[in-house]
Amino acid sequence: MKPETRKAWIDATRPRTLPASAAPVVAATAYAWYDGVLVWGAALLCLLFALLAQIASNMANDYFDYKKGGDSPDRVGPQRAVVSGLITPRAMLIATLVVLLAACCVGLGLVVYGGWQLIPVGAVIALFAMAYSAGPFPLSRYGLGDVTVFIFFGLIAVNFTYYVQAGVFTLPVFWASVAQGLLAINILLVNNYRDMEEDAAVNKRTTVVLFGRRFASTWYLLNGFFAVACTRHIWMATPTWAMILLPMIYLVMHLAAYRALTMLRGKALNPLLGRTALNLLIYTILLIVAMVVAKFS
Repeated sequence: MKPETRKAWIDATRPRTLPASAAPVVAATAYAWYDGVLVWGAALLCLLFALLAQIASNMANDYFDYKKGGDSPDRVGPQRAVVSGLITPRAMLIATLVVLLAACCVGLGLVVYGGWQLIPVGAVIALFAMAYSAGPFPLSRYGLGDVTVFIFFGLIAVNFTYYVQAGVFTLPVFWASVAQGLLAINILLVNNYRDMEEDAAVNKRTTVVLFGRRFASTWYLLNGFFAVACTRHIWMATPTWAMILLPMIYLVMHLAAYRALTMLRGKALNPLLGRTALNLLIYTILLIVAMVVAKFS
């Protein structure tokens, strides 16, 4: 395989956005540890399933955006593998289905921990991984991408990762899932903020196209503050220094990213996509630090 083709395959997974699927699983597992119900086998399977499902969705997006004319060789964002000609449409479609099948196989392993009732949940996740870009009503083209991200990268990822370990749902974990969903939306907002003119030209009605960049940047800003507020039960369980310092570290980084979002345009926004995903991961790490401090203080 040629180096440029190998790089195209790696880029097709969109590695900079993968914290969106890793962070909620890590957060839920931290809550399981905090509550004394951690099950490492279930946690690792959830993490692998989440990563594979997102990679399959990213590859499907590459393929179906090309098929529907959503990408062009001169796009502002990072070059897509299929439209660039480095990977054939057939190869990308096959790879998408293989990765999705692998995710389903991993998901079946979770039945051991969570019961057969997880099968419909896994099936819905697999379906929406494709429906985000494919089918007669691709969600990403009709202003539903943000809702989909919130549900699957927030509510479902966090609550069910906790459930397969604890066997129950809890209110604190639910609020943590809301926080994760809001911060995952921010990753999509940066992508759609950058691509607003391109998306409008091909009738892709993202929320940024529908409501404008000012709305999107304000939403981005508020999501960070709401996320911190949603997990106040953890911050407040720590000593005063940690209760102030830990969320403040995240908010300073979030405000810097927001400022960059409002000041930059076009290709200059590409690094902010990874930076926003990294902020999500850092938020999750700070939340874990708070749990450790609360547990042992």
